[in-house]
Amino acid sequence: MVPFMETSDKAAAAAEGPAEEPTGIAAQDWAQASADPRYRAAVVDLLGALAYGELAAFERLAEDAKLAPTLGDKAELAKMAAAEFQHFQRLRDRLAAIDAEPTGAMEPFAAPLDEFHRQTAPSDWLEGLVKAYVGDSIASDFYREVAARLDSDTRALVLAVLDDTGHATFAVEKVRAAIEADPRVGGRLALWARRLMGEALSQAQRVVADRDALSTMLVGGVADGFDLAEVGKMFSRITEAHTKRMAALGLAA
Repeated sequence: MVPFMETSDKAAAAAEGPAEEPTGIAAQDWAQASADPRYRAAVVDLLGALAYGELAAFERLAEDAKLAPTLGDKAELAKMAAAEFQHFQRLRDRLAAIDAEPTGAMEPFAAPLDEFHRQTAPSDWLEGLVKAYVGDSIASDFYREVAARLDSDTRALVLAVLDDTGHATFAVEKVRAAIEADPRVGGRLALWARRLMGEALSQAQRVVADRDALSTMLVGGVADGFDLAEVGKMFSRITEAHTKRMAALGLAA
């Protein structure tokens, strides 16, 4: 989703070689996979979490636009906010299409996500940019890991709504320029980014632990899920990606 330096994650993945052919549920479409009620419940949870995340991202970007130092920056964030809302609409419509009530699917995730955003409210424009770049990217990495185990229809939707709205490049350019203008800014933002990393991982783990269907998907039993060793590897990959993004910002991980 998010580029670092001059190489996007997608390009890096392509450089590693062709992806393995999907197997199990990942080789099925929704009509086939949803015959398993446990899998259906896990997907409803996943789409509900994603939908609320996109709605919260829309709200946050709209708020961040108020802190923008220039009219051009304000317009750029407004455009990104609109893209996030379109992602939310796609997820909401998909939930309705599979006979899941969208508000009910999102409800379990509203309080923990709101609490995360309350605890990590940025104090200024630069902290808001770093939060969107670092915090949102950690969540996106997590959802991409899960998407690899989903049915083809759900996987395509999840990957589509995780597409970068332009915030990544925008954030990197603005943060690097600020550090170049005043190197002291780098230390403060590095500490902020490390805090975001810890809070984001803790929040993701809490959400999964509270939802049986999602936790089953991750540790096995549904959708060719991860075993516990794979969960550890997944979080290692997410941490590695975070380190690369920090470097892109010009910050120490």
